[in-house]
Amino acid sequence: MMPHNRMTKPTSPLTRRRFIGIMGFCAGVTLLPFMAHAKTQRHQWSGVALGARASMQLIHPDAATARHIIHLAVQEIERLEAVFSLYRHESALSKLNREGHLSAPPLELVELLQRAKSISHATNGLFDITVQPLWQRYHRYYSAHPDAETPPPVDDILPLINWRAVRIDPACISFDKPGMAITLNGIAQGYITDRVADLLKRNGIDRVLLDLGETRAMGLREDGRAWAVGVADPQAPARISGHIECVDRAVATSGGYGLIFDAARRVSHLLNPHTGATLPAARSITVVADQAATADAWSTAFSLMKNKDIIKKAAQIDHLAVYQSDPVEGLKHLA
Repeated sequence: MMPHNRMTKPTSPLTRRRFIGIMGFCAGVTLLPFMAHAKTQRHQWSGVALGARASMQLIHPDAATARHIIHLAVQEIERLEAVFSLYRHESALSKLNREGHLSAPPLELVELLQRAKSISHATNGLFDITVQPLWQRYHRYYSAHPDAETPPPVDDILPLINWRAVRIDPACISFDKPGMAITLNGIAQGYITDRVADLLKRNGIDRVLLDLGETRAMGLREDGRAWAVGVADPQAPARISGHIECVDRAVATSGGYGLIFDAARRVSHLLNPHTGATLPAARSITVVADQAATADAWSTAFSLMKNKDIIKKAAQIDHLAVYQSDPVEGLKHLA
């Protein structure tokens, strides 16, 4: 692992949240001139994307151009939601899950499935996009029995959880077994963030903070300082463990508190694909990487590992930093 970057150190608090899911999209643009010089003008968009509150803060001297570029970014988000959304009936992912195969799949879906498969291989299957049937079992069970003190039976579901049983080809994607389904919620938010960042770069934007469920920072703020990304306290998500300063880096947090199944708030959405068990809601791992998709996937995988295994694995990956939110110490550097 490369030496810890001075621009990714935990310091004082700032607001941050992470939710899982893809929903509708709405947008508005607010121009916030930070300083008198036009070249330092900040243009801020806020709305909802990928099932969570989302924002873009970019630096550009011209307001009309900034509005146009933000409009292009919004269109790109909507286009990719039509590929990856679990909640749009006609999305490419929904069709694949419904039919068990998808001919002539979008190139983005093929690319992301291949990337997900490489992470699955590197983690011995702890990162596994085929956990969707398991997630559905927990969701339906606790929706009907929110006060249940025992988890649902999953022995019949576990044979469907197998990342190796997804056949990926540019001509067709298919599952080996009926009843299989995939979710890309552990990597798609980061991937879309990266695609939007690439679009902004192509349009001349080199200073921006993107938060589309995962965060990507490019360049410096208008005052010459690093962008700050806050990480929620998993014990009380309205509070903040600390924040990470970023320049040309991406940040992703995987926390059980993002979605709780039961009324007692003990059963989180973080599912172990090997055992079918859930992780404690207070578990929270943050990863800083060069790309948001990388940070997204590894934060998901690391949330299922013991700390000693995280440290060992992170040492094998260049340009990666890992943090843990501790109830006593706050945000601390783990690897």
